[in-house]
Amino acid sequence: MKGPDFPTGGIVVDSKESIAEAYATGRGSFRTRAKWHQEEGARGTWIVVITEIPWLVQKSRLVEKIAELLIEKKLPLADDVRDESAEDIRLVIEPKSRTVDPELLMESLFRLTELESRISLNLNVLVKGRIPRVIGLAECLRDWLDHLRDVLVRRTNYRKQQIEHRLEVLGGYLIAHLNIDRVIKIIRSEDEPKPALIKAFKLTEVQVDAILNMRLRNLRRLEEMEIRTEEKNLRSELKDIKTLLGSEEQQWSKVGEQVRKVRDMFGPKTLLGKRRTHFADAPEHDLAAIEEAFVEREPVTVVVSDKGWVRTLKGQVSDLSGLTFKTDDQLGFAFFAETTSKLLLFATNGKFYSLDVAKLPGGRGHGEPIRMFIDMEQDAAIVSLFVNKGGRKFLIASHEGQGFVVNEDDCVGNTRKGKQVLNVEMPNEARAIATVAGDTVAVIGENRKMLLFPIDQVPEMTRGRGVRLQKYRDGGLSDVATFDSSEGFTWKDSAGREFAATMKELAEWRGTRADAGRLPPKGFPKSNKFGRGVE
Repeated sequence: MKGPDFPTGGIVVDSKESIAEAYATGRGSFRTRAKWHQEEGARGTWIVVITEIPWLVQKSRLVEKIAELLIEKKLPLADDVRDESAEDIRLVIEPKSRTVDPELLMESLFRLTELESRISLNLNVLVKGRIPRVIGLAECLRDWLDHLRDVLVRRTNYRKQQIEHRLEVLGGYLIAHLNIDRVIKIIRSEDEPKPALIKAFKLTEVQVDAILNMRLRNLRRLEEMEIRTEEKNLRSELKDIKTLLGSEEQQWSKVGEQVRKVRDMFGPKTLLGKRRTHFADAPEHDLAAIEEAFVEREPVTVVVSDKGWVRTLKGQVSDLSGLTFKTDDQLGFAFFAETTSKLLLFATNGKFYSLDVAKLPGGRGHGEPIRMFIDMEQDAAIVSLFVNKGGRKFLIASHEGQGFVVNEDDCVGNTRKGKQVLNVEMPNEARAIATVAGDTVAVIGENRKMLLFPIDQVPEMTRGRGVRLQKYRDGGLSDVATFDSSEGFTWKDSAGREFAATMKELAEWRGTRADAGRLPPKGFPKSNKFGRGVE
């Protein structure tokens, strides 16, 4: 049995294993999708035509839902929907442009509308007609066959009783036919003809009642040959019935005949039984591409306040002087992104959290606390928030001066709880993150001492505490950065002015990992920050 067959067709996209498990346990559901195809138009244009929809889905409501999603701009890949149905279903979806991937367009529709629905299976059966129980398909069919046999036996017994009753009646009719004049005389002369007839002809009560209830016009039908012919046929049928009731093998043979009749009427080669629902594997797509298909791609500016309130502004807004914040709060940082972007947040607890820009609140008001979107501990704070581009490498470091290099892809988690990458324990915390862009590491401590050393002295890991980057007698690490030694090192002061120095000019700060370092060059900001972070 391949799987279910629904009146409205469609395509079941569950795996064979999933269908088999549902039938084996008696519980499950079948993931059913609409049937569609692509029709080419003029000059490279095309449309999607839906010809079958899942069972129990109301077509008019489905069209309304798609139209609502288009108005709400939740289907950026689609432009219009039309119902061109007559006797057969024909729903037309127009893409936004000819460059849209039709598979991706349909995937977005399957996720947001009833073009894909789950049809439940619950084989709750009255076993033996008495006990309600959820059973598998094999047991259900076995019980159904047992039921067919039980019905056959009960019907046959009922027919046996009818024949036996009729034979008894016919026996009475035969006696009445052979003694018709005497029977009539007794009926006319006796006040109570019933006991008299029983005594005279040794009849049963059934036979006497049949004779007394007979209408006069039926007397002409009492012909001996007719009675004996009917009796002979009934006795022959009774013999077959008794043989059937006494043979389980014959009973199952009769059940088999019934099942074959059903097969002949509803088999796959008949018009009624021709399969409507077919089976296929759901095409695999890049999950990021599917998520992106649900959001219209637009440039935005992500704004985060000092106290962790986040919002997005439409477009790339450079002048943020007009923004208002809550009392005792101010602008923390801002950067450009797109509505389809994914963000990575690095927190002081050493975890990375993933966020979707599309889910962040708009620019009206003060935004919402970033903790509304992730499960970040109350004693944790934001170290850095940036667009996840993938493929980069980061140098991350703790306040105690330990750190390592990690691949950006190893920082992405799929849950609100985040992904632990840098192992820290209070009072130690994650302090800095920088994009690896060169062969040299610059690290500076709260003691205002700076150290430069080759990045190949820092291991690449996926999780851990890391190695000692700089040694401190008092305080801890303030910031880290990386640069290409051939291009020299640049940093920004508190006023945003940029300073640069060659490796020759920085010779006295060069050392090896875990050295203490020296006071920074003249003009270095008092904040002890390189002003670079993730680039």
